[in-house]
Amino acid sequence: MSPFLDTFKGIKSYSPPIWFMRQAGRYLPEYLDVRKRCKGFLDLCYSPELAAEITLQPLKRFPLDAAIIFSDILVVPHALGQKVSFEEGIGPKLTPISLHSFEDHLTVKNFFKNAAPVYQAIHLTKSKLAPSKALIGFAGAPWTLALYMIEGEGSRDFAKAKRQAFENEKAFTSLLDYLSEVISLHLIEQVKAGVQTLQLFDTWAGLCPATHFEKWITSPTRKIVSNLTEAFPSLPIIGFPKGIGANLGEYVSQTKVSGLSLDTTIPLSWAIKNLPSSLILQGNLDPILLVSGGESLKKSILSIHEDMQGRPYIFNLGHGILPQTPPSHVEECVQIVKGQR
Repeated sequence: MSPFLDTFKGIKSYSPPIWFMRQAGRYLPEYLDVRKRCKGFLDLCYSPELAAEITLQPLKRFPLDAAIIFSDILVVPHALGQKVSFEEGIGPKLTPISLHSFEDHLTVKNFFKNAAPVYQAIHLTKSKLAPSKALIGFAGAPWTLALYMIEGEGSRDFAKAKRQAFENEKAFTSLLDYLSEVISLHLIEQVKAGVQTLQLFDTWAGLCPATHFEKWITSPTRKIVSNLTEAFPSLPIIGFPKGIGANLGEYVSQTKVSGLSLDTTIPLSWAIKNLPSSLILQGNLDPILLVSGGESLKKSILSIHEDMQGRPYIFNLGHGILPQTPPSHVEECVQIVKGQR
């Protein structure tokens, strides 16, 4: 039995299942030791043995209920042929694509060959994971990937990419459709390799204007969810459209996701009142509280428990674990969630 997977069947356990976004990463000294073995970040993502080792590291330290495969959302554009690199202390750098000729520079021909190490890492991880622990796969949503692919790097507002999208709406929509199909195939392969749940990260969904929300956020996501449920009818799919606020209701009703990860700006009382009771909610502890620890952390965890009383839910953060997080605070958090402290 898996408490995490049972939650999607409406089964409420004594304490909510718990995992953390970015739970395998820079806050763990053992991750930093493994990171030294690879020249670049993508080399690490494409090393099945090391990716599997990193995926399992947090579960060796903490009694978490799920592992999420160690990879990155930018594996998709990279496997399509776009040049992607990660600069230490800066972030991702991509050779920007042109909306008018993206299909001349991107190709699915070698996609599965290029992404094969990800599926191998999943298979390897699953073979070493306890049956009670779920394995989560993921991908970036089309809108978020498209912004990176056009902008060529991370940005607070992705002004260059958004301007091109507005000036070439037809071409931008074509790119989103293209990505929807590729992401679907990538996620299907992850399930075939062994993942039991999928999460779609739409990290920059909050930058999409309301006038284009259906066209650029929910429609592409709905296509992906439809493709996945057609292939795997009972597969849990979690959406994480960060920063969209009151548009969450529209997102849920239109995309048909089975779970929703909430960011730190969403009051749980609002989510419970306005979102379907059949929807599994996940989140939304502020990652800074995990850095701080102590009484503030405990009060916030107990507050989430109280708000979610009587409803199956998954305990998580409102975004990923921060690099400066003390591992002892993660241990403290898990113990409080599980009623051990």
